[in-house]
Amino acid sequence: MLKTYESLVNELKKIKDIGFVKTHRSGNTGIGKTLEDLLGIEENNIAGPDVEMIELKAARKGSPSMLTLFTKSPLPYGCNSVLLNEYGYPKPNTNKKHLHTTINAVSFNTLKGGKGLKAAICDDKIEILGPNNNAAKILGCNPYWDKESLQKQFEKKYPGGLLYVKADARGSGKNEEFHFNEAWIMHDFSFSNFTKLLQDGHLLIDIRIGQYSDGSPHDHGTGFRVKPDKLDLCFSIRKQVL
Repeated sequence: MLKTYESLVNELKKIKDIGFVKTHRSGNTGIGKTLEDLLGIEENNIAGPDVEMIELKAARKGSPSMLTLFTKSPLPYGCNSVLLNEYGYPKPNTNKKHLHTTINAVSFNTLKGGKGLKAAICDDKIEILGPNNNAAKILGCNPYWDKESLQKQFEKKYPGGLLYVKADARGSGKNEEFHFNEAWIMHDFSFSNFTKLLQDGHLLIDIRIGQYSDGSPHDHGTGFRVKPDKLDLCFSIRKQVL
């Protein structure tokens, strides 16, 4: 059954009054599973105020685990092949290469024992910089994400906004318990806030490129991840509902 935004907020208030509840699944994903079960909803089954679908995320307060906002391959077309060829490394026990690395806009990371990759904000773009600018020489520009493509991907992931529910947590494993006691509804992508979070090291980019048997790149999903306590800053409109 499709839940409305209004009924969901009312149910969250009732759940808050219950206090601590035992997790329905051990591990990192237990908090989301527990909240969905308590609300009686299936994944992505919440109708927003404007009938668009609301994304639901739950997080432990004070958790160091980062949340994935969305995935988006960089531009221009074909740059994954260049990134893989220039910066990839052998995948253990195979004859294939892969590139699994996390970059930020604070400093270059380390790849293959040397200087690796770094993100940089250039006007309305986020670019990937590498040693000797090898990728840029081949492509004619650095691999990048522009404001328009990021906004489209953000709105695709959160068409009706994000309902972000926070909980105090205690215990661990199958005995972990949650008290869901804070919730925010958030709308509209803020590129300026997004790039500021990247610049300050609160947002990271996970590059995940593999290789098919024919040598072509296999995009496993380049993800943008943010610290939970900074998630709300990615949105222009934020309202506390619990």
